[in-house]
Amino acid sequence: MQGSANLNIMIKAARKAGRSLVKDFREVENLQVSSKGPGDFVSKADMAAEAILREELMGARPNYGWLAEESAEVAGTDPTRRWIVDPLDGTTNFLHGMPHWAVSVALEHKGEVVAGVVFDAAKDEMFYAEKGAGAWLNDSQRLRVSGRSKMIESVFATGVPFAGGRYLPACLQDLARLMPECAGVRRWGAASLDLAYVAAGRYDGYWERGLQPWDIAAGVVIAREAGALVQPIREGQSLLEDGHIVAGAEAIFDPFAKLIRSRETA
Repeated sequence: MQGSANLNIMIKAARKAGRSLVKDFREVENLQVSSKGPGDFVSKADMAAEAILREELMGARPNYGWLAEESAEVAGTDPTRRWIVDPLDGTTNFLHGMPHWAVSVALEHKGEVVAGVVFDAAKDEMFYAEKGAGAWLNDSQRLRVSGRSKMIESVFATGVPFAGGRYLPACLQDLARLMPECAGVRRWGAASLDLAYVAAGRYDGYWERGLQPWDIAAGVVIAREAGALVQPIREGQSLLEDGHIVAGAEAIFDPFAKLIRSRETA
């Protein structure tokens, strides 16, 4: 797919940051790591990747706003557009030598995410989408959600809160309801890739609570452009602001979302 100028800027920036991360990943045992709190780490690699993304994205579009995990928010002179960036989604995987992490870059326009890139640099998989133009993997593979229509045949993904996090009791209740009804649940530790995998039909659905905009912004547009339904768990809320998300292929979405939402209405 030939994308817009903005999408091409995003892909180029994600690849450059990804190359930097891959280099550090090969020497992960030597990284200097500081703790921000239980289970939440920042590495030199993470900060270097964000610096690359900021230089590439803000250099190309200096009037856009900026929202990222590791730096202060910047209001752009163009108030209608901003970059939403996670330079390293899956930091804990990265630091433990597990090759499941991604660079996530989204473009928001007038409060709506209109383009997204999720780059799995360790596997060289570039997921990307623009509103109205479909979702794609690498240069030419069109993404479509799975066609499964039975819960018992479906595999779902989530994120289990670490170290007794606020949403751990809710997640455990979700698992108790869902696991007897499906083919399996996976917890791989990178929300952006969970959504990209829904887009690719690898997962049939995904849910999680307590996420930040940079965790999901790019993945949301990719999943939607592949045919997924993506909604806040708490209906009527703003998805990016609320951070409680449920996503899935249309054929399976209603029973899946009803099960996840049953706790919210209990």
